[in-house]
Amino acid sequence: MLGKLARQHDPNVLVGFDHADDAGVYQIAPDQALVQTVDFFTPIVDDPYTFGQIAATNALSDVYAMGGHPLTALALVCFPDKADLAILERILAGGLSKMVEAGCTVIGGHSIRDDETKFGYAVTGLVHPKKILANGGAQPGDALILTKPLGTGVISTAIKNGKAEQAWINAAVQSMTTLNKQAADLISKKQYRVHAMTDVTGFGLIGHAREMARASNVAFRLFSKDIPILPGALECIRAGQVPGGLKANREFAECTVGYEAPIDSELKTLLFDPQTAGGLLVSIAEADGKQLLLELRTGGIAAHQIGIVTESHKPLISIY
Repeated sequence: MLGKLARQHDPNVLVGFDHADDAGVYQIAPDQALVQTVDFFTPIVDDPYTFGQIAATNALSDVYAMGGHPLTALALVCFPDKADLAILERILAGGLSKMVEAGCTVIGGHSIRDDETKFGYAVTGLVHPKKILANGGAQPGDALILTKPLGTGVISTAIKNGKAEQAWINAAVQSMTTLNKQAADLISKKQYRVHAMTDVTGFGLIGHAREMARASNVAFRLFSKDIPILPGALECIRAGQVPGGLKANREFAECTVGYEAPIDSELKTLLFDPQTAGGLLVSIAEADGKQLLLELRTGGIAAHQIGIVTESHKPLISIY
C-alpha cells in the first residue's frame, strides 16, 4: 500500500521501503544513521513472559539485520479491558529481559484496549552509513549462510492447537528467544566481505530470499539437504498444522521457485513457513564463508551454508 502513496524525496533516507528491506535507515550525521523498525503480533506461546521475550527478540532482529545496534525501544500494547493485568506485567517483564540483554533501553510506549492481546516494539538503532547491510548487494559466487533453523511457524500453530510435543516447543522457544546480536556481531567483522543480509521472518525463507535476489539482480541456488530444520517441524506439516501465513507466502512466491531435484512435499511446504525471530540470511564472499561458519559455530550458533548466489536467470530461486 505504501507504494501507492505519493513519494517523499529526502536525501537523508538511505534505505526506504523500495526493496522491502528489514528496516528504514536515515542519516543524521556523516558517520551516523538511525535504523528504525516496528513489529508486534498476537501470542504464539502460552506463557506470558516467554511471549514477551519472543516479541522483543523479533523486533530487535531487524536492526541487527541492517548491521546496526539497537539503542532505544517503545513498547506497543493491545490488551483486553477485563484481562488480568498480572499477565500484561509478565509480558512486559519478558520483553524487558531481552531488551536488557541487547543493551537497548525501553523509554516508553503506547497501549490501547483491544479484544485480542498484541505486543511488540518500535526499535531505534544506529549504524555507520557506509556499513549498512541491506538486502541488496549479493554477488554471483557468494555463499548463502542461514543462522537459525526453520519451523517456528508450523510449531507455533501446533502449540495453539494443542498438538505440539514438549521437545518441539522447547527447541522452538529456544530459537525464538535467541537474539541475533552475537551472530550479527561476528558477521559485521571488518575482515568479512558481507555483501547483503536480511532476517528470515514473516515471509519465510523463500519470500526473503526472493526479496534479496530481486534487490541484488541475481539468482539463488539452494541445497535442500543443507537447510536446517527445527525438531518436529516436518511432523507438524504432516499433521496439517500449517498456518494461514504459510499458505499466503506459498501462493505469492512459489512462482519464482524451480525444484531441480526430488524434494519431499513437507520440506517444500516448510520453505514458505513464516518465521518469528528467525535467523539471519547472509550473502558473503565464498572465500570468507567457511571462516564465518566456523566462527558462528564456535560461538554456539547453529549456522549452515544453504546455497550459493548465481548470475540472474529464471527461475529466480533453484532448489536442489
